[in-house]
Amino acid sequence: MSDKRIYNILFHTHTISGIVISVLLYVIFFAGSFSFFRDEIVNWERNQTVKNTEAFDIDFDVALDSLNATYNLKSRDIELSKHFIEQRIGVAFSAPKDTIINPNIEANPYSTLNTKNYAENTYFGDYTLGEFLYRLHFFAQMQPIGYTLAGFVAFFFLFAIITGVIVHWSKIVSNFYTFRPYAKLKTLWTDAHTALGVIGLPFQFVYAVTGAFFMIKAIIIAPTVLFIFNGDSGKFYEDLGYAHPEFEYSHSPLDTDFSLNYYVDKTQALWPNFDATQIHVFNYGDSNMHVMIEGHLKYKDRYTAVGEAIYKVKTDTLIHKKDPNQSATYLDGVKNIMFRLHYGDYGGMALKLVSFVLGIISCFVILSGVMIWGVARNKKTISEKKRQFNSWLVTIYLAICLSMYPITALAFIAVKLNDHASKAFIYSFYFIGWLLLTLLYSIKKDDYFTNKNTLLLGSIFGFLVPITNGIMTNNWVWSSFKNNQFQIFFIDVFWIVLSAITLYAFFKLKPKSTI
Repeated sequence: MSDKRIYNILFHTHTISGIVISVLLYVIFFAGSFSFFRDEIVNWERNQTVKNTEAFDIDFDVALDSLNATYNLKSRDIELSKHFIEQRIGVAFSAPKDTIINPNIEANPYSTLNTKNYAENTYFGDYTLGEFLYRLHFFAQMQPIGYTLAGFVAFFFLFAIITGVIVHWSKIVSNFYTFRPYAKLKTLWTDAHTALGVIGLPFQFVYAVTGAFFMIKAIIIAPTVLFIFNGDSGKFYEDLGYAHPEFEYSHSPLDTDFSLNYYVDKTQALWPNFDATQIHVFNYGDSNMHVMIEGHLKYKDRYTAVGEAIYKVKTDTLIHKKDPNQSATYLDGVKNIMFRLHYGDYGGMALKLVSFVLGIISCFVILSGVMIWGVARNKKTISEKKRQFNSWLVTIYLAICLSMYPITALAFIAVKLNDHASKAFIYSFYFIGWLLLTLLYSIKKDDYFTNKNTLLLGSIFGFLVPITNGIMTNNWVWSSFKNNQFQIFFIDVFWIVLSAITLYAFFKLKPKSTI
C-alpha cells in the first residue's frame, strides 16, 4: 500500500471519528472544564466557606450521637466519606445485624450530613448545579448508557488524537507557527485547529486516556467476573482493593467507652500530614467492634500515597495498617494516578485554572475541526442538495454547542434566585433552556449570528451572576473578599473575568468571506 494511500486512510479516519463524536465531546469538555471548580460552585450556591482540605472537618462523636438518636446504630456497619471540599460528608450504614436490640431493619444506602449543624439530607435534597455540571461531563443523566457512551467517546477521541498527530506529523512544527488571520475561512480554521490542537495535545491525551479508563471499565467488569473470577464478584472487588473487611457480630455489648475522634487522632499521629477521607465502623456497640480509617498524605508531600489503619475497639489495638510512606503497590499506583490526573486536584487553584483554560481550548479545537469540515464541503463541485445538508448539519452542531455558554451562565442565576433548588428544577431549567436556545439558533440558520449572540448573552448573564448573588445573599464581591470567603469570592470574580473576555471576543468578531 502506497504512503499516499495510507495517508488518505488516516486522514479520513481522523475526520470521520472526529465528526461522529464532536458534539458529545464538546459537551464533555465544556461541562468538564466547569467541573474543575465543582467544589467552589457548590459552596457559592450554598453561600458557605469551608477549609480547603481533603480531610474531614467534623466532630465525629457528635455526628455519631446525632445519627444514633435518629436511627439507633447498634449492630450496624457505618461508613463516613468525604469526596469533595464542601460542608457535607457522605453517610451510609447497613441494616442492623441484631434485630432484637435494634428492630429498625432499614439500611441507609447514602445520605449527607452537615458538618456544622449535623443536619441530615438526602442526595437529591442536597443536589446542586456544581454536581449537575460535574455529572453532565460523563453523561450521568443518560443512564443506563451514559457512562458507557462517555467512555466510548473518550476512546474515539484518543483515536482521533493519534491519527491527527500521524497525519500532521511531518508539518506539525511548521504549521504550529503559521497563522493567517486574513486568509480565506478554511485556512483560518485550519491554522487555529492545528495551533490550538498542538497546545492542548498533552492535556487532551491525558483526558482521553483517563476518561476511557473510568467509563469503559464498567462494561469490562461483567465478563471479567464471569470468566476470570467464576462469577465471584466479591473476590473480584477484593483483588482490586475496593472490598472492605468483614468482622463477625458477637451478640455481646461493648463494655468500654468509644470515641471515634480518638481513633482519628491516633491515626493522624501515625503519619503526620495524613488526610482521613473515609471511615468505617463495623458492628457498632458490639464487643467485636472495629474501626477502619482510610486516607492519603497531602498531595504537596506526595503525589499518590494511600494509607489505612484498622483498630479493634475492645482492646484498643492496631490490628492492621498500610503505611502511606512506603512504596505503593502497582494497583494502588495505577488507580490513584488515574484519579489524580483526571481530577487535576493535586496542584491547587493554579492547576484548576490552567486545566479550565486548556479545556476551553479543546472546545475550540473541536469547533474548528467541524468548521473545517463544513467549509471544505461548501464547494461548487458538490451538489446543491449535499451542500445544503452539510450547512444544515454544521448549523445545528453550532447551535447545540455554543448555546451551552449562555444557558450555563443563566443557570447560575436561576439557582441563586431559587434558593435550595431541587434536582428536578436544575434538570428542567438547564435542559429545556438549552433546547430552546438550540431551536432558536437552528431556525435562524445564521452561524455568524449564533456565534455572536451566544457570546453576548453569555457575557450579559455572566456579569449578572455576582450581582444576583449580592442581591440574594448581601454577600457582594468585596464582602466575600474582606471576610476571606474564598470559594464565594472566586466564583463571582471568575464570572466577571470570563464575561469580560467573551464580551471582548464579541466586539472583535467580524464576518469573514469563505472565498
